[in-house]
Amino acid sequence: MYKLIALDIDGTLMTPDKKITTENKAAIDAARAIGVRVVLVSGRPTSGMRGALEELGMTSNDDYVLSFNASVVQQVKSGEIIRSQILTGKDAKQVAKLADLMGLNVHAFCAKRGLVTPAHNEYTDLESRTNGELITLFDFNEFADDDAILKVMIIDQPEKLSAAIEKLPAELYEQFTILKSAPFFLEFLNKESNKGIGVKALADYFSIPAEQVMCVGDAGNDYHMIKYAGMGVAMGNATDDIKEIADYITLSNTESGVAKAIQKFVLDV
Repeated sequence: MYKLIALDIDGTLMTPDKKITTENKAAIDAARAIGVRVVLVSGRPTSGMRGALEELGMTSNDDYVLSFNASVVQQVKSGEIIRSQILTGKDAKQVAKLADLMGLNVHAFCAKRGLVTPAHNEYTDLESRTNGELITLFDFNEFADDDAILKVMIIDQPEKLSAAIEKLPAELYEQFTILKSAPFFLEFLNKESNKGIGVKALADYFSIPAEQVMCVGDAGNDYHMIKYAGMGVAMGNATDDIKEIADYITLSNTESGVAKAIQKFVLDV
């Protein structure tokens, strides 16, 4: 019996037009009704997950959420933080310098200032619309070395970003967790942060072994949690690398693939 289900949001729980299907909601409700803990795990900030949490009724003292690719694990209602591993202003300046050298855009989520970018661009605008976050234009050189930074992202056209990834210095992968969460988003996190580490931290908090955890996702930032889980589920629309490591491939996000996986492995439907 699976006791914890961790769900990615974009490309997984939600359809391309950012809706939660009736089927997905019903399956989640049914799983929670029999005592299974269901949590949302996203690259989004907590503010950008609020609508989905409210729609699913996950707003109590007994609900938890994993934001910024599980860099922060916290209780929904009180905001109490169970685990937090984030970056610094010094890190943000380093990544921004790299982006500038490559001719790419950059933005970051800062504890003090929210969503910040040195220059307006369509990808930061998309981040802003998706999460309801205001954009602050900010010179990254002005960060203090010890500023609290939730994550930094190099953002640009998919072709330019893919070419840049091939040129990233190998030592960066020793310093940061680097994830591609969308064709146009490359995320830099604290080395001790990824969705697998975050889900494990929450599972350990509730004394749930990995064998009783199911994780569902579609993109590169879901890799670690799908590898960690006793049942790692890839969406039908997942990238090939995620499908390769999954224990099961469900339907796509347009076909309520989350509901299909929950019905099969939790509800025995």
